[in-house]
Amino acid sequence: MKQFWFAACLVTGSLLTPSIASADPTSEALLQGMGKASQSLNYEMGFINITKQGIDSFRYRHAVSNQSSLAQLVLMDGPRREIVQRGKDISYFETGLQPFTLDGDHIVDSLPSIVFSDFSLLSKYYDFIAVGRARAADRLSQVIRVVSRDGTRFSYVIWVDEQTKLPMRVDLLDRDGETLEQFRVISFDDGKQVIGALADLAKANLPPVLSLPASDQVKFGWQVKWLPAGVTEVASSRRSLPNMPVTIESRLYSDGLFSFSVNISATTNGPSEQLIRQGRRTVQTEVRNGNEITVVGELPPSTAKRITDSIVFSAK
Repeated sequence: MKQFWFAACLVTGSLLTPSIASADPTSEALLQGMGKASQSLNYEMGFINITKQGIDSFRYRHAVSNQSSLAQLVLMDGPRREIVQRGKDISYFETGLQPFTLDGDHIVDSLPSIVFSDFSLLSKYYDFIAVGRARAADRLSQVIRVVSRDGTRFSYVIWVDEQTKLPMRVDLLDRDGETLEQFRVISFDDGKQVIGALADLAKANLPPVLSLPASDQVKFGWQVKWLPAGVTEVASSRRSLPNMPVTIESRLYSDGLFSFSVNISATTNGPSEQLIRQGRRTVQTEVRNGNEITVVGELPPSTAKRITDSIVFSAK
């Protein structure tokens, strides 16, 4: 089935260009230190996310108590939305909705996913390029580019604070160097008061953990013959749409940084090909021999098109 996404906006930004585009072990170590600092330090930051939908402002607090992470993410404008972490429990609270809890290692919503990535794994398929020093959030930072070696994915520019190793700014860029999204810290504090601010969270009653149904092993009559380097299948499913006689077969793929899905359903009408690109998300749809193929995810359009073209169906 065709899927339509809300517009997510291109925000133009400058790109610092390095003189040498090659892997840098020192940059990899700095990025690994960023991931460790994000999970081990006590700190509070105010930040904004800039997308085509607009600008959202957040407050994020993180502390470690009794060797367990405590964290809180609050949307600062509009109806209150709050996400809290206590150990492996991530609880969601939003006005008008029933609270719930999921298992997880960290809060993923509104924070750049690259901060929590496994950089030793990404180093096989991405170059980490030192750009130089710059100021962000009134702090000196080391600036690093993260670029896929085969040019089939988006890239990042990351400002890593020299003192704390925490991310102060993260830009997501398309293949032309245009900024798709931006995470920017506007206030920062790394004092002991953060532990006090989160003390009540250690004793709070959180909503019960949602139990997700186990997925059945499914076999499909189609295969994806080409994928970008490092991309692997992480899940598959077959499901029916509510109140509709349509079954969708899906495979979810990831390289540890970007993810996308390939979805197949039967169809007898509709345009033979359609492309929608909105921010980091691309929706590539093609109808072939009665099958509707839809690739949805964090991919440049040319990559989504190449994946779609590589799909082959078994003879019936």
